[in-house]
Amino acid sequence: MARLLRSSLRSYFTTQIRMGSDQLGELGKGAGKGGGGGGSIREAGGSFGKKEAAEEERYFRQKEKEQLAALRQHHQDEIEHHKKEIERLQREIDRHKGKIRKLKHDD
Repeated sequence: MARLLRSSLRSYFTTQIRMGSDQLGELGKGAGKGGGGGGSIREAGGSFGKKEAAEEERYFRQKEKEQLAALRQHHQDEIEHHKKEIERLQREIDRHKGKIRKLKHDD
């Protein structure tokens, strides 16, 4: 399940990056093809544009990493919740079985 989720997320982000890079042109080389310039530094191009593009990429990679970590933690919390619920329901089943045994014994 986790492997499937990882594969799906990786595929999704790869597609998004490809789609975005088609509109951006080459990162740091000035204005992109998408109609927006991306800011005055990126429009100017050169080393400042490349640095800005690299910082943006680093920022978004970090955000993606944080989101994936939060998603993993959410799923771990859900698993723990369900395990506790299973234990609670198992105790209920045992309680009911005890009542049935007592009823059979009383016969």
